[in-house]
Formats: sequence, C-alpha cells, structure tokens
Amino acid sequence: MEKILRPISGYLTAILAVLCFIGTIVCFGTGAGKGDNANPGLIILAVLLLLVSVFLFKGIMVVNPNHSRVCTFFGKYVGTVKDNGLLWVNPFYASYRISLRSENLNGQQLKVNDKMGNPIEIAAVIVWQVSDTYKAAFEVVNYQQYVGIQSEAAVRHLATSCPYDHMEDEHAEITLRDGGEKVNDLLEKELSDRLAPAGIIIKEARISHLAYAPEIAGAMLQRQQATAIVAARFKIVEGAVGMVELALEQLSKKGIVHLDEEKKAAMVSNLMVVLCGEKAATPVLNTGTLYN
Repeated sequence: MEKILRPISGYLTAILAVLCFIGTIVCFGTGAGKGDNANPGLIILAVLLLLVSVFLFKGIMVVNPNHSRVCTFFGKYVGTVKDNGLLWVNPFYASYRISLRSENLNGQQLKVNDKMGNPIEIAAVIVWQVSDTYKAAFEVVNYQQYVGIQSEAAVRHLATSCPYDHMEDEHAEITLRDGGEKVNDLLEKELSDRLAPAGIIIKEARISHLAYAPEIAGAMLQRQQATAIVAARFKIVEGAVGMVELALEQLSKKGIVHLDEEKKAAMVSNLMVVLCGEKAATPVLNTGTLYN
C-alpha cells in the first residue's frame, strides 16, 4: 500500500550544506600551510566538513506541483513524497518521479467485430490519473504502457459486447450508436476494473470514433436508406388512410353526395393515388358517367 513520506524542508539543509562547503575551503586553506606550518587537525576537519556537505546536498530534492517521488531504501519501499518544493530526505534513498497530473490517451482506430459479427471501426479518448504510486511503481511494469494496452483491450471488449445499432438486434437494450452515456459508463467501468491493479483511476472515457468498416459501409448505408424509405412510406400510407376515412365520413355526414360501394372504391383509389404518389397528380376529366 502507498505510504506518504513527510520530508523536512530543504532550505535549511541547503544553507547548512553551503556553510559546510565554505568551512571546508577555509579549514583546508588555513590548515595546509607551508612546511611546518601545516595543521593536520584542520585538514581532517576540512575533509569531514566536505563529507557532511556532500551528504546534505545529495539528500536535497525538488518536487514540482502534481508530481511525486517514490523512495526506496536498498530495495525496500519507504514511502512516497507528494509535498511540493525544496525538500530533504535520507541521501541513501533511491527515488524516481511519477506524475500525478491527469493525462489524455487518444486511442487509435481499432477494427473489430461487433456483437452481431459486423466489422466496425471504433476509437476512444480516455482521461486517466495515477492515484496509488505504490501500485503504479511496483505492481506493473511500465504503467503508461500498461494503460495503453489495457485501454485497447477494454475498447475491443466493449465493441464485441454490443451491436452497432438496432437494425442488427431489435431487442438490444444498448447499442454502440445510440447508447450515448450508457456506452461511456460501460467503458469507464471496464477501464476502471482493468487499471485498478496499476493504481490508475479513470476520470472520463468517451467514444471518439464509430463507423462501419469500409468494406460494408456502402451496403449498410443502402440498408439504412431502405429502412428509412419504408418507414416514411408507412407513415404516408397511414396518414392517407386516415384522410380518406375522414373525407368519406364528412361527405356522408353532410349529405353532399350519396356513394354506393363501387363509387366509394373509386374515390378511395383516386385519393390514395393523389396522397401517396411521389409526383403531383394530373387530373383527368370524365365527360361521361362512372359506368360509361
């Protein structure tokens, strides 16, 4: 588990290191006199001050905002430094940086088969952040590469779990095309489960590209157009039948004309042609009777 390490301020340590270094120069200059004037004690003191100065300088580290340092002591994890500024830790600690900033992963377009077996192209944009530096550092190898590979696997699994649209599966609760936030929620959950071992949290995940693969895109477009035409025709016929029914009802109610079954059939036929035709109807004048 992650442990927070609270180092001391590095400013006082830096001042002491500088003073020790200056003392080293003074003692060495004074003690290394000419001939018999040399003072071995000052030379030894200068060496000790130099060692102390190096020891203090080596423990100084700078941690920028939204960054951290994972510290180990001869292979043992001792803690993570998340405080910002000039700090000082044990000089024997080994440390390396891990960013705590939110990062974007713009996934490449993947060609996969949806739930119904149709080849589609899909891509996602993911916003992720390191939340547990211990897991990111020691539970996986190269956590950034881990995020990329697992994100691609999550997008592939999502694509194979849902149909592209309702044309393929009319009873599907969620489709990739019309799922909207539900599809994004499924993707976020999938990513969170996969990246939890690396101490990564998902802040946002969105489908950025979704389309049929080029080899079937033309056929699917024709199918969508045919479906739209059939639906439009259905609405037109449904409306025309209602208008014909209303016209016959009003004519009979107001007693404008009295139509037998044959005349009603002819009127219905004419009205349906006028209302359902794609082009404007051309009237034909009948100079005789309906029966001649």
